[in-house]
Formats: sequence, structure tokens, C-alpha cells
Amino acid sequence: KFDVDAPTLSRYVMQNTKDHELTILLNTLATSFKLIASAVGRAGVAQLYGLAGEVNSTGDDQKKLDVMSNDMMINALVHSGVCCVLVSEENEEPIIVPLEKQGKFCVAFDPLDGSSNIDCNVSVGTIFSVFEKKEGTVNDLLRSGADCICAGYCAYSSATELVFTFKGGTVEGFCLDPTIGEFVHTRVNMKFPSDGGKRIYSCNEGNFVHWDQPIKDAVEEFKHSAKPYSARYVGSMVADIHRTLLYGGIYIYPADKKSPKGKLRCLYEGIPMALIIEQAGGIASTGLFEGKIGRVAELTPDSIHCKCPIIMGGPRDVGIIYNCYKKHGIETPEL
Repeated sequence: KFDVDAPTLSRYVMQNTKDHELTILLNTLATSFKLIASAVGRAGVAQLYGLAGEVNSTGDDQKKLDVMSNDMMINALVHSGVCCVLVSEENEEPIIVPLEKQGKFCVAFDPLDGSSNIDCNVSVGTIFSVFEKKEGTVNDLLRSGADCICAGYCAYSSATELVFTFKGGTVEGFCLDPTIGEFVHTRVNMKFPSDGGKRIYSCNEGNFVHWDQPIKDAVEEFKHSAKPYSARYVGSMVADIHRTLLYGGIYIYPADKKSPKGKLRCLYEGIPMALIIEQAGGIASTGLFEGKIGRVAELTPDSIHCKCPIIMGGPRDVGIIYNCYKKHGIETPEL
């Protein structure tokens, strides 16, 4: 069957924004995702598994595909003519686009999230957040998540799926059709399951001993309730959040004794995923962080690679964690 009127990503973006430069940016990102999807799909035969022999800005060992994906995104965004500042997990310093190629957007991204899973062929992905230029310096990205105008992720698995949202808009999903080389609109107005969805909790229980008591209590409640939850943890944030968005449940990566500021990166993991989850009707909480419980989307990064804790899910499951905090005398926001 051939669709003679395929609802492509390009068409959707052009119809839903009057901003010419934003249209170019989304098309540039989509091209990067197609390149990365091709590299991921051919990683075995092209001998792209293994380490590149370096570490990235966050101290992780870089894989060959990390480096390649990073170069693909940087080259595409620099030459798009619509970006001025880029921040990548793989680069310790921000990338300032040459003046003659500068545009009005600042983009932060993790080019290949979950890359520790690459060599065993487990799902990986790309995450990005977009801010508008103010000064043309890195400070344009060190702003509240409330200033993020667009965010998304691309998952590379049995299919290549792009999910993104404009600030104040709906969450939309696109699947790469390899026969035409285009992202086609396949998930319209994605919504977190209204009843909380499947009873799934997703966390790295290897960190259990380091968690604060309310998180321990909540996870025990998930496991020992009248209808026990199932445990599902891939270890690639994109895969775990994508499942949580589609099926429901809760994703937990809290601050703990080992990582008091959390483990995930605020600018290109926490903020973009929070925008997506909230605009799909879910909750993106920090859990107890720096003395209070707040929204990830309201955090202001103090450095480009700073970390934050994340608890993402629906009111049913986040409510269980909040009730555990209340039992310990900690003030919690209204759901």
C-alpha cells in the first residue's frame, strides 16, 4: 500500500509554525536523525562497535558511534544557518557557530543517549532542547526550562521514531519510512494514559541502598501492593521514557547519597523530557532536591553539563511517591 498523501514531518512543521528558521531547524535535526539511524543500523557490519579511546564531558567512555553521531549533529546544525550556540554531552565546552552562519536558536543535545547499550544492540536515542538566542553566548542556554521553545527525542530501534513538542503545543510522533526517507506522522496528539496506564515502575534498583527512605518506601509499595507493579528498566533514557509515555507507569532516577544532584543531565535530558511528559498530561518532578520538591521544567541549569533528579509518570504513580514523602513530613505539591 502506498500513501499518495503522506503526512510528513516537513508538512507538519510548516503548517504548525510560521517561523521559517524553526522549520529549517527541525528539518536539519531530522536529517541528523536519519544519518544516525543509518549508522546505528549498520554498526555491526561497519565495525562501529567498541570504544573510541576517549571520554566525554561527563566522564563516560566514548563509543565510536557516540563520536560519529556527535559529528553528524554538529556539522548539520552549524551549516543550517539558524543556530548560534550548541551544547553537546560529548563536548566539554559549548560550540559557538561562526558569525557568518549564525541564526537565532541555541540547541542542546545528547547525540546518542544510552550508548553503553550499543554493543549489545539495545535501543538508543537522541534527545534535544531548543532555546531562542538572547546574547548569543552560552548564557542563552543557562535559563529556566520554562524558556525551552521546543524539545524532542528520536529512538533508534526496530523502527526510528521521533517525538517532539513545541512549547504550549501537543506532543506528536513521527516514524521514519525508509522507503521514502521521510518521517511520517503516525502518533497524533500523544497523551499519557489518563488512568495511569500499565502498572510499571522503571528504575535502577542497584542504587536502592543509596536512595532516601521515601523513595525506598514507594518502590516497596509498587512491588508489594494488592496488584504488584512490573519492573521494566532498559537503561536508555529514551527507551524508558518512550515506553512510559505510551504505556504509562513511572520512571524514577532520584537524587541519592551517591549522586546528590541526580545522575541525568538537566539541559539535554531532564528539561526536554519534562516538557514532553508535561505536555502529554504527565508529571515531571524532581523528587526531593535541594530541600524541596519541584518541577524539572522549572529548573535553571547552573552549568551546561549539570545534573538533576527525575521522577516522571502520571498522577496515580507520582502520587504514591508524594504520599511517601508526606509520611516523612516533607511538603509536596498538589497533583
